[in-house]
Amino acid sequence: MTAIRVDVATLLRAGHSDAAIARELHTAAKGVARARAALGLPKARPGKQPAATAADLFRTRVAQCDDGHLQWAGARQPGGCPVLRHAGRLHTAHRIAWTLARKRPPVGHVRAGCGRSDCVEPAHLEDAEDRARYRAIFGTALTGQTARPCSRMKESA
Repeated sequence: MTAIRVDVATLLRAGHSDAAIARELHTAAKGVARARAALGLPKARPGKQPAATAADLFRTRVAQCDDGHLQWAGARQPGGCPVLRHAGRLHTAHRIAWTLARKRPPVGHVRAGCGRSDCVEPAHLEDAEDRARYRAIFGTALTGQTARPCSRMKESA
């Protein structure tokens, strides 16, 4: 029995096809097939492999802009919300971007605070908690809305 090349074994375990490995490593496809059989690995499935996580899929659907925004290049809901489907579930791109950058889960809807509906840059996103904090600090200066104190709060003298 001949020894199996480490680089061939690594690519086989990663799910690459025999032909793709042979092209990349400049070796014979038959030799790669023999290595696959010796390792007891099944043949690679043809076609594009699905993304492991929704975050991986998210990264394939964005484009970095020169002005600091991260533009969504994937599907949208009829209302314009950027979305992606992974493992049979529909996810909003804003929520996925949020979870990539922050330690806490988002509260309420996640929206781009920069004003661009196609922006999914994590640093530009705001959830309901952020928006409430900004309203408390800046009042109507940013939103143009009248800030009303909570009716259950007692005024201190």
